[in-house]
Amino acid sequence: MSNEADPIVSAIIAKWCAGFATLDAAALSSLYAKNAFFLGSNPKLYRGRDGIADYVNGLPRWRKPSAVFSEVNAAQASPDLINMAAIVSFDLAGERPEFSVKMSWVILREDDDWKIVNHHASSRAPLI
Repeated sequence: MSNEADPIVSAIIAKWCAGFATLDAAALSSLYAKNAFFLGSNPKLYRGRDGIADYVNGLPRWRKPSAVFSEVNAAQASPDLINMAAIVSFDLAGERPEFSVKMSWVILREDDDWKIVNHHASSRAPLI
């Protein structure tokens, strides 16, 4: 990363990883916009902060989950909008095999703060 969006994206990633490490639904959902769309590791579309909290609360209670972002690309699409794409590797301390996904976020300035308005995770395996 090397542009004006980088410190904003880095701060959100740090908060996201910290929230994921404790599966803290309130901390994670607070990073999202009021009208966010969230496509995570299952087929359901979750909407808004309550939906995201439901998603997090529905995850297995792993003892020591961690997420590491790599290949992060961020671009300021407009003064109030940032695109981010990355690879996210998940380590669940042996409770299931490690895996990684492609992740993209659209980050929006909302109420003088930066919030994720669209979250999409998908398989790294080719579909076509």
